Amino acid sequence: MAGFSKLQVLNAINENGIVPVFYHQEANVCKEILKAVYDGGIRIFEFTNRGDNAHKVFEELVTFAQEKLPNLILGIGSVIDAGTASLYIQSGANFIVAPIVNHEVASTCNRRKIPWMPGCGSLTEINYAESLGADIVKIFPAQQVGGPEFIKAVKGPCPWSNIMPTGGVQPEDENLKEWFSAGAHCVGLGSQLFVKNKEGHFDFEEIKRAAKLSVEAFKKYKK
Repeated sequence: MAGFSKLQVLNAINENGIVPVFYHQEANVCKEILKAVYDGGIRIFEFTNRGDNAHKVFEELVTFAQEKLPNLILGIGSVIDAGTASLYIQSGANFIVAPIVNHEVASTCNRRKIPWMPGCGSLTEINYAESLGADIVKIFPAQQVGGPEFIKAVKGPCPWSNIMPTGGVQPEDENLKEWFSAGAHCVGLGSQLFVKNKEGHFDFEEIKRAAKLSVEAFKKYKK
């Protein structure tokens, strides 16, 4: 079961603004990644449902976070059906992120008071997702959908929409300034955050630095 209430999750996203998006098949690597972004000041993390045993890795991460990383809120991404949503909610997911709008996933999350962030690519989809109870909508792939200008355009007629761009967002001051100045509520950071060294291994110190920079940029530029 979720360790944080819906209100706690939404408040944490509102205060932290940076949502790392990551998957790796090895739990120990994921734990090192969690520790790095946590030390960089991030308190929200989206693990993606991609591998055959992703749910088993996620369960290990939930336990690790509870024991070692106080107040880190773990959620799951790439959820496209209600059965998968139920599996991860039972495993301790505090929020669900999806690449699509699916009313059955919405109903499952709403019944359990779990925040649901569906992927949208148009104002019509955003409006439909909000009618299903989505407090935050994900724009993916954000750069291809229209970038910061798309968010700015949506916020004109719908200033109440909370938008999380994911895909093409970079952990750099100027890039984050563009997204937040356009009206992004929060951002999802993927591969650009999880840099590797020359040997091809994750550079945890650099990841920590980039995480810290991203949180600081959010606090500077969020409207």
